[in-house]
Amino acid sequence: MDPIRVALVNDYEVVVRGVAEMLRSYHNRIRVVELDANKQVNHRVDIALYDTFAATRGDQAAVRELASNPLVGVVAVYSWTLDPAHMEATLANGAGGYISKGLPASGFVAALEAIHADGERIHAGRKDISAVVMGDWPGREGGLTEREAEILALITQGLGNTQIAERTHLSINSIKTYIRSCYRRIGANSRTNAVLWGIEHGFQPDRVRITNPEPKPGSVETRARA
Repeated sequence: MDPIRVALVNDYEVVVRGVAEMLRSYHNRIRVVELDANKQVNHRVDIALYDTFAATRGDQAAVRELASNPLVGVVAVYSWTLDPAHMEATLANGAGGYISKGLPASGFVAALEAIHADGERIHAGRKDISAVVMGDWPGREGGLTEREAEILALITQGLGNTQIAERTHLSINSIKTYIRSCYRRIGANSRTNAVLWGIEHGFQPDRVRITNPEPKPGSVETRARA
């Protein structure tokens, strides 16, 4: 059986590269043929995996756009948010699958295979996500968790706390808690300081397409950049 052809989609190059790296050990089952940061998928793929990290364009619009692309077989959303109503709304919006970031890599790959085979569409996985560390994100080397980094990315893009809560499906109190912990880690004492730190450390969305239609096993090469 041929590997499933996958495009990875997010506004941040480091995020899609991190997911690609996580899938390297499964190259005989999953072939990453394209990484898209703020770009439309332009190769025929079985699955476009949409990572919701700091989705500055908004999940609903991005999912609808991907689902309408004739080159995409099905859209799968990759997210921390496990609210049942939100997951069902995402499917109703055009996604063909929903995968929790709480799954281990093996479960993640199995979920992609199930979605490709028109099997189970929602793969919620474990609820204890605190111990799960997969992929990559801006600020990880500086000690930021993925959630803290996501909040800082949205702050860097100019969103207020209410907008961030709506985007991440977290409560205002949770947002404030993440902001405080984020500020402590980066040594910021104000929102302005945090934005400046974010700009200096890669928290502005990228605009790049990385393609590799016929990759060597486990590799992703930069072929085109805009």
